[in-house]
Amino acid sequence: MRKEYRIKKNEEFQQVFKNGKSFANRQLVLYYLKKEKQEHFRIGLSVSKRIGVAVVRNQIKRYLRQAFHELENTIDPRYDLVIIARKPTKDMDFHQVKKSLTHVLSKSRLLSKEKKSKI
Repeated sequence: MRKEYRIKKNEEFQQVFKNGKSFANRQLVLYYLKKEKQEHFRIGLSVSKRIGVAVVRNQIKRYLRQAFHELENTIDPRYDLVIIARKPTKDMDFHQVKKSLTHVLSKSRLLSKEKKSKI
């Protein structure tokens, strides 16, 4: 995932939290905010220290970035997305993380139906 497609600044995170909508399952919380003039979606990842040590947190972030990379063509490009990982993600492998991410994106209607990839 290219760096310009990431949300890094606290102000941008706060804007998505305050003005956006959210959906959650047991593993992930998704906040999303529509930006009409945006050509590509942007993502922000949040993995708390309560989930585990740095190695575990970084692994979860790598899994999420890779899942977004694989789902890139199916996600509506007009959104800023913030993903917050919950405790159960520390025990998940990549395929489980991707399935959970696909679930929250599809329930939020951010995946296009004609291009959905197989899990």
